Amino acid sequence: MELFKYNKPVKFMGVSRKFGLLSLVLILLSWGLIFTKGFNYGIDFAGGTLIQLKYKGEAPLEKIRLELTNHKSFKDATVTYFGSRAEVIIRTKSSSGAVGKDVGDEVRSILKDTGKFDVRRVDMVGPKIGSELKEKGLMAMVLAILGILIYVSIRFEWRFALASVLALVHDVSIAMGAIVLFQVEVNLDILAALLTLLGYSLNDTIIVFDRIREGLQKIKDPDLAGIINESITRTLSRTTLTSLTTFFVVLSLFLFGGEIIYGFSFTMLVGIIVGTYSSIFIASPLLMWLGFDVRAFRAKELEKLKREKEKEKMRAMYEQGTL
Repeated sequence: MELFKYNKPVKFMGVSRKFGLLSLVLILLSWGLIFTKGFNYGIDFAGGTLIQLKYKGEAPLEKIRLELTNHKSFKDATVTYFGSRAEVIIRTKSSSGAVGKDVGDEVRSILKDTGKFDVRRVDMVGPKIGSELKEKGLMAMVLAILGILIYVSIRFEWRFALASVLALVHDVSIAMGAIVLFQVEVNLDILAALLTLLGYSLNDTIIVFDRIREGLQKIKDPDLAGIINESITRTLSRTTLTSLTTFFVVLSLFLFGGEIIYGFSFTMLVGIIVGTYSSIFIASPLLMWLGFDVRAFRAKELEKLKREKEKEKMRAMYEQGTL
C-alpha cells in the first residue's frame, strides 16, 4: 500500500541541521531534568511496600490518611487514587517492619472504620533488592546498546552502526526526560518499555539504512544527501503506516488500559513518536556528519564483488579438475 506517491525526492536533508539543533536542545533539557529533578522511583527500584485497596463505594481518602498517620508502620505513607475513586494505593518507603506479619491483615485492622474494602494487592521490595534491580536494569540497557552496535557494525559499515546507536541514545534520552517531566513512576514496566523502544527504533532505522545502502549501489549520483533523500522518500509510506499502526495500538492502551500499564504505554507513546522522527531526521543525517564517503564505499563494494567472483572462478576450476 502506497500512502505517498513517489514523484520526486523530498529534501529531508535540507532541514536536517534545524532538526539536529532541536534534538540537541531536547537531549540537554532531558538530561538536565534527570540530574536536577531525578526519577520518581517506584518500589521495584526504591524499595518499600505497596498496598492496593478496592472500596465498595468511593474511598474516603482523607479518612484513610488520618487513620494511617496514627500507626508507626504507616506514618509516612502516601495515599492516592488508583484508576478510579473506588481504588486507592498506599505506599510506604519501608518494608522491613512488615516482614514476618500479614500486611493485608494489618491494613484491614487499621482501616476497619473507613468502610468496606478488599485488599487487591500487596507488594514488598527491600531496599537492597531494589538497588540490585536498578543496577541490573541499567546493565541490561548498556548490553543491549553494545549488542546493537556490534550487530549493525557486522551488517553495515561502522558509520551506520555509530549513527544508529547515537539515534537510540537520542530516543531513550528524550523518553527518559518525558518520564521525569511528567513524574511517571519508574518501575520494571518502564524498563521493559525502554528496552522495547530500543528494538522498535532500531528496526525503523535499519529499514531506512537498508534502503540507503541499496541507493548507494543503484543510484549513480555521488551526492550522499541526494541518495538519502531519495531512499527515505521511497520508505516514507512504509514508515508512516507502521508507525501509525503501532501508535494507535499504544494510544488505546494509554487511554483505556488503566493505571496498571500507564507507565509502559506512556513511555512507548513518546518513544514511537521520537523513534520515527529520529530514523529520518537524526540517524540518516548522522551519516553525513560522520563523514561517510560514497566513492570510497562504492570502491570497497566493487573490490568485494571482484574477490567473490574470483573465489567462484577458483571453485569452478577446482570442481572441473583444471586447478
